[in-house]
This record gives sequence, structure tokens and C-alpha cells, in this order.
Amino acid sequence: MASPGLRPVLAPTFLLPSVAEKRKALVPSPGLEETWDGELGGMEQGNRSKSVDLSHVIKLLEEPEPSTTEEQLQVLEKVANRYRYGILLNDIAQISKILNLCAEKSHTDKVFIEPTCEIIKLYGLPFSKKKLSDEVTYAKEVQEAISQLGCLMRVPCSQVKIQICKSIINFYHAEPPKKEFQVYQPVSANYKKHMVELGGLAETLVLSLTLVENQLTEKLWIIKTLQHLSISETNCQLMMKAQAPIRLCSHLNDVDPTGQLLFRSSEVLWNLLENTSKDEITDQFNNLECVQALKEAFTHLLLHGSRHYDRQLRNDILVIATLVAQIPGTPMIETGFAKQLILFATFHEVKSHNPLVKGLRITSSYEDFELKKLLLNMLTVLAKDLCSVQLLHEGKVILALFYYLKPNEKSGPVGMSAAQFEELQLLAIATLATVAPLLIEDYMTNCGNTRLLMFLEWCLSNEPFFAQGNSFHGTGGRGTKLAQMRYCLKVLNRVVSLCDGTVNLDLCDNGAIQQLLDILKKTTRKYEEDAIVLEIQTYVFLILSNLCENDTHRKELFGWDGIDILIPFLKMDAKKLYSGLGHNRLLVSALDCLWCCVLGCIILEDYFLENEGIFTLLDLLMLHQKSVCNLVLGLLVEFCDNPKTVSHINAWQGKKGQTAANMLISLWRQEEDDMGVKRDKDGRIVDTKQPLIGQFQKTQEVIPMPANCPTIAIMDVAENMRAKIYCIICKLGFENLPGLTAKDFVTLAIIRRYLDFKVGEVWSEICAELKKENFRPVPPYPEVLQITEAFENVGKMVLSLQTEMLESQKYQELQEEEKCYAKIQSLHKQREMVSKSWENFLTRTSNYEALKNAKGLQEKSIEISRSKVKPFKATLHPTDIKGLNTTIASGRLVTVESTPSELTGGPLADTDLALKRLPIRGGALKRIKEVKVIDSVKKGSESIK
Repeated sequence: MASPGLRPVLAPTFLLPSVAEKRKALVPSPGLEETWDGELGGMEQGNRSKSVDLSHVIKLLEEPEPSTTEEQLQVLEKVANRYRYGILLNDIAQISKILNLCAEKSHTDKVFIEPTCEIIKLYGLPFSKKKLSDEVTYAKEVQEAISQLGCLMRVPCSQVKIQICKSIINFYHAEPPKKEFQVYQPVSANYKKHMVELGGLAETLVLSLTLVENQLTEKLWIIKTLQHLSISETNCQLMMKAQAPIRLCSHLNDVDPTGQLLFRSSEVLWNLLENTSKDEITDQFNNLECVQALKEAFTHLLLHGSRHYDRQLRNDILVIATLVAQIPGTPMIETGFAKQLILFATFHEVKSHNPLVKGLRITSSYEDFELKKLLLNMLTVLAKDLCSVQLLHEGKVILALFYYLKPNEKSGPVGMSAAQFEELQLLAIATLATVAPLLIEDYMTNCGNTRLLMFLEWCLSNEPFFAQGNSFHGTGGRGTKLAQMRYCLKVLNRVVSLCDGTVNLDLCDNGAIQQLLDILKKTTRKYEEDAIVLEIQTYVFLILSNLCENDTHRKELFGWDGIDILIPFLKMDAKKLYSGLGHNRLLVSALDCLWCCVLGCIILEDYFLENEGIFTLLDLLMLHQKSVCNLVLGLLVEFCDNPKTVSHINAWQGKKGQTAANMLISLWRQEEDDMGVKRDKDGRIVDTKQPLIGQFQKTQEVIPMPANCPTIAIMDVAENMRAKIYCIICKLGFENLPGLTAKDFVTLAIIRRYLDFKVGEVWSEICAELKKENFRPVPPYPEVLQITEAFENVGKMVLSLQTEMLESQKYQELQEEEKCYAKIQSLHKQREMVSKSWENFLTRTSNYEALKNAKGLQEKSIEISRSKVKPFKATLHPTDIKGLNTTIASGRLVTVESTPSELTGGPLADTDLALKRLPIRGGALKRIKEVKVIDSVKKGSESIK
């Protein structure tokens, strides 16, 4: 964490090229004895100063004669005066050498301390460059110079050390150079910071803490400098190499009247925790010295800190302690820090006689409120270490957390507002979800189930309550009790998932099943679907699943009402699954509830079938979501034990009349495509030795394993859906499955032999393991191991059957195609005959000779069709109309020439009535009389003529 006092460095303003050229033009020629001090802003309203030859200064400082001391001091003063507006990059190497010579002389002669500090001060000024490439060209020299600056901390002079720290801090707070003194272009804003990282200055400063153990002022300046350097991740890693946490914690509780030591050290530690990986920081914080120092600092500030500043620092130390406690193996218990933190977290809710909390008071201030939240959060962190469970039990943490499990009031305890109490309440319940499964005996001793169910009843009640929803745990619950309900159900889910018979029985005896069903009803009816409502419903289904699993009586308590509530959740719109609100988890939990609360109870299974439950499950298969499909197929396998299920599956129809068998076989093919099983374009077996093996299984090497460990072939059964599809189709039967195509029958041949192929895989693995271990089986086992050849023959037989199916299908398609072509040909022929007949008709109507020929042919055809043998005593009547010139059938016509009167059989033989009745009765005619039966035929004939 960066210090709040740090500010970003502002990039210096660059001069326009025209201005720079004008300034260079003002510089006199180098041949003059005196020159303008213009190389780095030496023009100050006409003031002149002599240029300094840095090489001459170095030679002068290297002279050991004391007589030259005064001259050396004068030259150093000129150097400091010349570069008082910043150092040029091409001079940095010589300036660094001058600084080292001054530092060496300051050991023996104190007069050089002041010049040394003045030159060190130059490093804090902005660097400048003549060319754009100078930053890269002189990068190594700058890096060495800054690194050497850190090494000067060995100089036994407080003034020098402090000035070094000030100059380094100026790297992060440097002011841009003044424009009126700016000639050359300043370096980029982050150039110095980057050089600090490359030079390893942070590591050097951490090591220099050992030089100032008894010097508070210098120590504070070094830690202040580290505070600025620790903003960078690279610097933090360098500080970790120098064991910064251990070195800082060793001085954390040193006497400091100013209070800055603890504050700045905590800032550095915080930055180290945030900017380094856990692997790097674990070893250094995992020691008694660091944890003990944090414990003493926190306890002192908590018990004796009364200022606002002390409270803030106390909370910062607790945050650092929380981050340290998350590191596995940290000695929080060995130092007694964990026990103290548990005591401070629960002293208000559970009365304690410990002298540490005798005079401790938590006020309604914001800092104390934050402290309470941090302490509750620390309980969650400590609970991750199972060694601290006994301390949580001794500290009565469960009882303290139950203190917040009550209806919210207008104002919280100790003068806290209602919003603050709500935030603590939600945090306490969330902490209870972590702690309660670890302290289940304390949970039951304090009637945890009863408390939670009563609190849930309040959440469902219409009692007025306006939640603030300010905290992280209150997200989505503003104005409602949903946040409280959500975390209360989370606690119940964690507790019930332990599968403790006593806990679950106590819940059921308190009417938990019916109360949970009421929650589903009310949340569905009262609230809109959002993330928090879906999470609540998910928790309810999971709790019901754990309660009702393997208990028929509890399934009966779930009852028909439970199924009526459950089915609408299974009929979820497919579009909602991609909304991101949690519909996927809700659907999976609802399916799990169906499995645990309905299956195994015949009454509920029948009721589920009556309400078209199987149709709903098959509709879910149409979503083609692998996780959902796998679970639904498992449910269908279990439901198939009910004899009524098969008829429901066969009766189902999907889109475009798709049947259940067709859909299951399609899922099989899709699963094999995902697995990379080799099949040809028609779906036939390619590898008869290993017809079921996918790409992943093929790449796995056979490893000899104990008999109780599943092999790859066995694991494959659980990892995909093929075994479940095989079981369902076995229940449906492999014969007379409706709605299957030829490709489905080809796949069905493989499904039918799935178990045989899987047994063959297991035997192949056994043979491979024996071969790998160089075992030679004794008789008759070699003959037994040849069983793999038999399974290969099964694969060949299935392949042959598939080929026969495809050939039969092709032959059938060919026959249907021929029938189709024959039908088309017949239609074309009929059309041709109709067309030819129409043409002949038109010819007859327009050509009289053609009409006569056609008439002759007609009469000839009629004559030929008559019988040549005349029956005995038979009377033949003509059927045509004489004189009719038409080739169209003239209709029915009978001509009677004579009828013998002796055959009439009555006095009415000569009447018309007799003529009408005798043909009907079958009597013989005695008198032949010509009768025209249809007058319309004549009229039609005349019209044709």
C-alpha cells in the first residue's frame, strides 16, 4: 500500500527546439578564458561563473597532501555551484567518483562532510540530457552512480545518511526544473525510478538498517525512504532478498516518542505483502519474531492508544496481521496472538474475566466499527487452520456469533446505528458459515438449528424492516431481508452437508422441510429473479437434498407439494441459462433435489410421472448442455426402475416429431465426437480391436495398479454419458424403437454391444499389465487371455452387421427411387396419351374423312368384340343409334323389335305398365315393341351432327 503522503512526479516541461537553439547561440566560444555557465542552466540574469574541469577536480582530490585541503574545498564548492540546477548525464560518472573521494576524506577530515552533503544533494535534482539517446547511452553509469549512493550509507556520519535519504526521496517528489534556467532536455519522469530498480538501491538500504540500530533519526529516514521505494514491485522483491520483514519487525516496538517508526514500518510491511507473491513472503513472515512483534504492537495500541491516529494505526496493524495469518504455518497460535484476537473479537458478546479486556471499551466511532469487522474477519482466517479449532471452542465463538442472530432493531448495541449493526450481523452470519461446521458440538449445544429456523421465520414474516445493504455481504438486499436469508441458508447448507444424523434429524423435527418449501413459494411469488434470489433458491434445494437423501419418511414429508414446486424450476427457459445470474446452478441443484427427494419413493415417482415429469427431463436433454445432460440421463436411468417410465419415454416427441430413442442415439454420437472415437463417414467401427476408445484414452499409457484402483477403462464409464445411454436403451429394448434412421441403426448396433466392448477393454488392460511386468501366466491362463481375440471377433461381427444394414438401406433407397421414377414415367405417358387423344379429337371435328375412318374403326371394334356364338333361344338387341355420325359413346340404348304375347303371363301384357315391370321381374316378353328409352341421346346425337 502506498503512503498517503506520496504524490506522482510531474513530467518536466520540454523546451521548444527554437528556444534551445537561441540559448546555445548565446554561449561564448570555448576559446575564451571565462564562459557562460550555460551547460546546465548557468544563465541567471547575466551572472557569470568559471567553468569547472571535473578531471582536474578528481586529480586534485586524489592528492593526499593536507596543504591542498583549502583548494579542494574551493573546487568542490564550484562543482556544487555549477550543478545546482541538476546533473548532466554525461557527467554523472565523474560526479560519482568525486563523491566517493569526498566520502573517503570525510572519514579523516570532518571539513569534507559539508561538501559531501552538497554533492549528494545534487542527486536529488533533475537529471538532464544533451541528446535523446543519452538515457540509453549512460544508463549503466547512472545505474552505478545510484547504486554507489546507497553504499555511502556506510559513512559514519548522520548528516550524510540523512542527506542520502532526502535525495532518494526527491526521486519520487522532484520538482520540474525552472524554465528560465533550463537549457538541456530533462530526462523522462520515471527514468530515475527505473535506475533505482536496476541499481538494487532498495536492497542496500534495507541492509543499512543494521548500521543505525541505536540511531532513531537515521532509522526513521531510512524507513521513510523504503516507504517510497516499496511502491514498486521490483523494489519489494529486492527488499525481500535483504529480509526486510524480519529487519523491520525487529524494530517495530522500539522506543519512539514521535510514533513514526511503527507507522512507516507498517506501511512498508503492507506494501511488501501486496507486491510480492505468497511463496516469497511465507518463509520470512513464518517466524516467531515477526508475529510476536505484530502482537505486541497491536495489543499496545488497542489497550493504550486513545488518539484517532492510534486507532487508525491499530487497524492497519490488524490488517497486516490478517494477511500474515493467511500464510500457512504462521505461528499465530504459538505466540498466543490467535488466542488474544479471539478474546478481543468476542469480549462484548461473551463476558470474560480476562484482565486484558477488563477496561477495554469499544465506542461507536468509525475506527472501532472497522476494528470489530476486522476481528470478525480474523475469526474466519483463523478457522482455516484446524489447530485453532480448540481455541475457537474455548473462546465460545459460536455463542458470540449467535448474539447477532436476532431481528434488527432501530439502533445497534453500544450506540451503533442500525446500518452498522446490520453490517456486523451479516458479517457474523457469514463467519458462522465457516466456523459452525468445525464446532458442530457447540452449534448443537447452543440450539443452532432452532435459532436459524426462528431467524428464517423472521426473514419470511411481514414485519417491517428496511435494510441498508451497504456492505459487501448486503449486496442486493437493500430494502428487504434477502441478505439475512441468504447467509442464514448458507450456514444451514454448510451444517447439513456434514451429513451428521443428529443435526439433520433435529432440523427435520423442527419442521425445516416445510419451512424451506415455504421459502421457495414466497421467493418465487414475491421477488423478481436476480442473483441473490437464485442463490437463496439454490441453497434451499441443496439443503432439501441433504435432508431427504436415503430417508423415505422425509421424502414423504417433501410430498406432492414439493413436486409441484419443483417442476416449474425444471421447466426453465433455455435463454436464462446464459444470463449469468446463476440459473445454471439453480437448475443443477433442482435436479439434485429431484434425485434425492423423489427417487426411491414410489408414490412421489408416480405423481412426478403423472405431471409429465419425464417429458420435462427429456426436454432438458434438448438443451445439449453436457453437465445437465449427464445429470438428466442419470435421473432417467433411476426412473426406468419404475415400470411406468418406459411408456412415458416412448410417448415423448420433440421438435419435428423426434423420438426419445433418436435423441439418445444422437447424444451417443455427439459424445463420441467429443471424445475423438474413430468412426467412418457412415458411423461404422474403424478399429475392431478397440471400438470404444477415444483420443485421450488412446494416449494414456497402461500403468500397473492395485486391484482396488479403477483403471482407465473403468474411469471412462463414469467420465462420459455412454454408459447411461446404454442403460436407458436397455430398458426401452433394442427392437421396435420408433423414429430411427439408417444411421441410428448403425449406431444402435454399437450401443447394443457396449458392455461386451467394455469387458474387452478391461481384458486388454490386464494383458498389457502382465506384458509390462514380464509375467508369464501358467496354463490354462494363456488360453484364457486369448479372450481378447473373441472380443475382436465381436467387433468384426458388428462391423459386418453395420455394413449389411447400410447395403440394405441403399438397396431399399434404390427400390424407392425406381418406384418414384416409374411413377414419374407413368405420369408422363398418361399426359402424352391425353395429349394425343385431344389431338385426335380435334382432327375428327375438323376433318370429315378422319371422322368417317374413326367411325368405321369404332364399329369394326364393336363388331369384333361381340361373341360369335349365338346362345340358344337368345334375343340380341342392337346397342347403337343408327345414322349417328359420332365416335363418342352414345349412352345406354336398347331396341326391342317384338315380344310374343303368350309369354306375358297376364291381361296387362299389352300395356305400358307390363313393359316396365316385366324386365324387372325377369319375365319373358311376348310382344316386341320399339321403345326409345332416352330422348336426350337423340338430341345429343343431332347436336353432334
